[in-house]
Amino acid sequence: MGTNLAPIVKREIITLKHLSGKTLAVDASIELHQFLALIRKPDGSLFTNKEGRITSHLIGLLFRTTRLISEFGIDLIFVFDGKAPKLKERILIERKIAKEKAIKEWLEAIIKKDYRKAFSKAVVTGKLDEDIIKSAKRLLKLLGIPYVEAPSEAEAQASYIASKGDAWACATKDYDAILFGPPRVVRYLSIKGYEFLPSKGIMREIKPELVDTERLFKELGITREQMIDIAILVGTDFNDGVKGIGPKKALQLIKEYKSLEGLPYEIREKLPVNYQEIREFFLRPPVNSDYEILRYEMDEEGLKEFLVEEMDFKEERVNIAIERIRKRREQGSIVDWFKD
Repeated sequence: MGTNLAPIVKREIITLKHLSGKTLAVDASIELHQFLALIRKPDGSLFTNKEGRITSHLIGLLFRTTRLISEFGIDLIFVFDGKAPKLKERILIERKIAKEKAIKEWLEAIIKKDYRKAFSKAVVTGKLDEDIIKSAKRLLKLLGIPYVEAPSEAEAQASYIASKGDAWACATKDYDAILFGPPRVVRYLSIKGYEFLPSKGIMREIKPELVDTERLFKELGITREQMIDIAILVGTDFNDGVKGIGPKKALQLIKEYKSLEGLPYEIREKLPVNYQEIREFFLRPPVNSDYEILRYEMDEEGLKEFLVEEMDFKEERVNIAIERIRKRREQGSIVDWFKD
């Protein structure tokens, strides 16, 4: 869900060519959730192999990722969530309840053969279980794409990796990443993407966006710490916002009163009692400072064994992805040769 900062965050619409030659630290859970939401059959059910194991996420990971690498020259580091912080317990419970409700409504729509409604309900039922995460990591390793395990929030670790210069930007859909301090955030890392809006039952075309955080704070006339205070007023994954205060009003208040502590009492009394803990989590989140970005060679034989033999992918489709990675590796070798 994240934080709704859209009305005050200036984004630059970019093309994927703008990202050519750059490395992005990608929030893996956001990407996998997107694949589970959109790569479905007409009735909203997920793609599976003969044994019933879900493959929708692997389809998206294999074909979109290899296109980003090969056709657009973008290097990727996937970052996986660790243990969810206690601060997030409430929102996780709410999401679980919402998914259970959506599953019930999806099944009812299937019985009625209302496939349009069924699809609109199905897109919010995706769950990243252990098998989905494990198979995603296995595929990345076989492709030779590095990934990092975060101790807690993937967005925080991805932002840290970008802040250390090992990635050009953090790639995620949520605005929360801005609060963790990356130099840049890339939203909607998609070739020709669409986002399904369940409440409206429609698809919306999306284009890649770039947020330069230093420029953003400068143009708004605030600091990162003040942006965090704005987010707390609006509402985050860790707290409900103050009723009646949206992003623009929150910006106005923080610019006038400088911090949450300086706000008038009638607003301050509506803040969550643990607002300082929430602020501290965004300022100094749990991250692995000794992370390793392990780059592997693509394992062609292993890919075919996993995808074709285990997951029932067509071999010719897998060969297309393999050829894309080969192409990128050859391009990289030529560039490195000239650099020497």
